[in-house]
Amino acid sequence: MDLLTPHFGIFFFILFFYVPIAGVIIYCVRIGKLTFPAAITALLIGMSIAVGDGAKGVLLLFTFFVLGVWATSHRKDLKAKIGAEGDHPQARTAGQVFANGGVAAIMALLNLFVSGPADLYQLMLAASLASALADTASSELGMVYGKNFFNVLSFKKEPKGLDGVISLEGTVIGAAGAAIISLIYAGFSQLSLIVLIAGILGNLADSLLGAAFERRHLIGNNAVNFLNTLFAALVAALLYFCMIHAG
Repeated sequence: MDLLTPHFGIFFFILFFYVPIAGVIIYCVRIGKLTFPAAITALLIGMSIAVGDGAKGVLLLFTFFVLGVWATSHRKDLKAKIGAEGDHPQARTAGQVFANGGVAAIMALLNLFVSGPADLYQLMLAASLASALADTASSELGMVYGKNFFNVLSFKKEPKGLDGVISLEGTVIGAAGAAIISLIYAGFSQLSLIVLIAGILGNLADSLLGAAFERRHLIGNNAVNFLNTLFAALVAALLYFCMIHAG
């Protein structure tokens, strides 16, 4: 039996996959990376993905979590100098955790309880995490390694760290993050390409939402993050059906 498919034995899974992840989450609480409510939210999201999508889904979530924490922590001293827009609390809140992983958890539960085309909800789950990692990597590492920053709507140069401001370097780094998720999900295949495209477009949607709405305080950052992952999942579904009909 393929150990990367759901429902392969809950006790085996908990022993070899979920316990280490729970350990990492607990460690992040101890060192101040997550608040306690955020840790509970992360555990619930992880359990939903574990039950609905099996080890592959958890591996994708684990990859996003580890790389996201690293990207956020990387050169935090430099980011703190950018100002209020670029600085954020050390510990992630429950809302921030759900904003990034909530869509993936929903897709996993749909995969468990709702019948549909083969691989559809798993594909949408992977796309949402690809977008989440692309967004985190591009914003956190783009502030460090980006050279020229501009507003995604007006293309005018603006200071780094503002909502909707991107750089070429950050965009490329974000695409690399989406590529990591896509390769773990499906290797070099059409499904992997769908996840990559959806992740990149989801990251672009995040920047557009930031420039158009978040900067004007019409929506918050958590809403932007949730919407960009949802958008990526929907893009993946659209590309999936296009692939099916084209075949």
